[in-house]
Amino acid sequence: MLRVVSLTLAIVISGAAMAAAEPQAGDDLGVCRDRQAELLARATACDNLLNADRLTGKDKAIALSVRGNTLINKRDYVHAIETLSMAVDLDPDFAIALNLRGLAYERTGKDDLAMADYNLALQKRPTYGVPYNNRGVIQLRRGAPQSALDDFNLSIKYTPKFLLGWTNRARVRTLTKDYGGALADFAEAEKIDPAAPQIASNRCITWGLMGKFDQAFADCNGLIERQPKNVYAINNRADVYMLKGDLDAALKDYNTAIQINPNNVRAHSGRGQIYERRKDLAQARADYRAAAYSLTPFDEFDVARARAIAQERLAALTPQAPAGPSGRRVALVVGNGAYKNVQALPNPPRDAKLIAGVLRDVGFQTVISASDLARDKFFEALQTFAAEAEKADWAVVYYAGHGFEIGGVNYLVPVDAKLAADKDAETQAVALEQVIAAVGAARKVRLVILDACRDNPFAPTMQRTLSLKLVDKGFSNIEPGAGFMVVYAAKHGETAMDGDGGADSPFATALAREIKVPKVEIRKLFDIVRDDVWSATKREQQPFTYGSPPGREDFYFVAGK
Repeated sequence: MLRVVSLTLAIVISGAAMAAAEPQAGDDLGVCRDRQAELLARATACDNLLNADRLTGKDKAIALSVRGNTLINKRDYVHAIETLSMAVDLDPDFAIALNLRGLAYERTGKDDLAMADYNLALQKRPTYGVPYNNRGVIQLRRGAPQSALDDFNLSIKYTPKFLLGWTNRARVRTLTKDYGGALADFAEAEKIDPAAPQIASNRCITWGLMGKFDQAFADCNGLIERQPKNVYAINNRADVYMLKGDLDAALKDYNTAIQINPNNVRAHSGRGQIYERRKDLAQARADYRAAAYSLTPFDEFDVARARAIAQERLAALTPQAPAGPSGRRVALVVGNGAYKNVQALPNPPRDAKLIAGVLRDVGFQTVISASDLARDKFFEALQTFAAEAEKADWAVVYYAGHGFEIGGVNYLVPVDAKLAADKDAETQAVALEQVIAAVGAARKVRLVILDACRDNPFAPTMQRTLSLKLVDKGFSNIEPGAGFMVVYAAKHGETAMDGDGGADSPFATALAREIKVPKVEIRKLFDIVRDDVWSATKREQQPFTYGSPPGREDFYFVAGK
């Protein structure tokens, strides 16, 4: 029961309300200073002044803080930190810039630096409610609900019209079983914004934990009727069904959430719990794997808890003894070229065929080869392969096709993806962590090879949203977990070349050649591939390797005699 409850406690992390000096209407300076101005207009005015180098001192710090806030909304946290640090240098007492920089640090997984900035912001301005809220979020994520509650109390005291202060405190009160207090907080939040979706969605959980299921479903159902694809609300309703003991209804909701967003951590973790209860341990492990692996430094609270549960249960259900014959090697090879909504790529299916043949030649017992996979078929292929990987020492995935980073997440692109807006990638594409999960069950070598670092063909027409950063080419850098190796055909932020005139790509050509050479340890092999591609492309493409296989053993595609 406690595991189910922990899945549902969502804390939304807020940005900071911007403060400024008295506005001067009618010019860029006045708009830039005006905290009541429309966000885009204010950001444009501040950027105009910064680009013209017309600001100094505190006015420049204000403009930089507005720019930093915009960068946070785009999830460009590195540049946000740089920009906000310049604002703090200009005005060390600027609490708003300190709070915003703390938020950027937090989103990059640097909670200690975030807490330092929140504390300093409060030292400069003790009545500033937003840093208390943000600090409370970290306290809760660290497992200190009382400290979180203290901070949310102060956030509400000093900023009583701040919606998230009330909803965050309501969630903590729900966690600590102060259900009456939680309902009172939700009622106060409704006075601020009765239409805020997090009120009904989270109150649904509170009612469920109280055993008042009619009220719970009234909240969740009402929100889902208005927003049928609100995966967060669908997951919450599934959690309430779990509390009620209606596993069939919970399973239906988790399935719906996964159909909308196959990358959703909470839905996979919750569904895994149902399958585990029903003794379908193979399917439970598959769902736990889909939820367990993360390549991003920061998870929202509910996602982090769901991922932690998946990791714990996956470890408990993974056989300790070898499940199959020693030395077994398996591979999944995918070449996506027949894209339906952007220009087709002729090379990936050919490159995939080349690599699949080489892996068979060097003795891989199972090589699953597939081309031109649509979204659902792509996820089915990964799930099928993950079951093979459970019985193997080596699990290798090679993918050729479109792939790029959007909003800090790396995606592989199915051939039926439309991606009219950047946010569509979450539901239409395959997150790299799902590929990591597919190789994760192998006992020794867990290798993902991505010949997919091309220009983003959707970029010219893709709608940019405020909440996502759009990358026009390549992948972002990653830090895979211990024992995983991920190889990019081109270094992060760069693009890979296709072959000319029907030839295979430089990366596939070099990889196919070097795999067949005996007695080359796998780490060195990819160093050689890097050098070969660097030379063949006249220093225009440089492959890059992240992570490594276990360090106490050498691994060879061809061991030799």
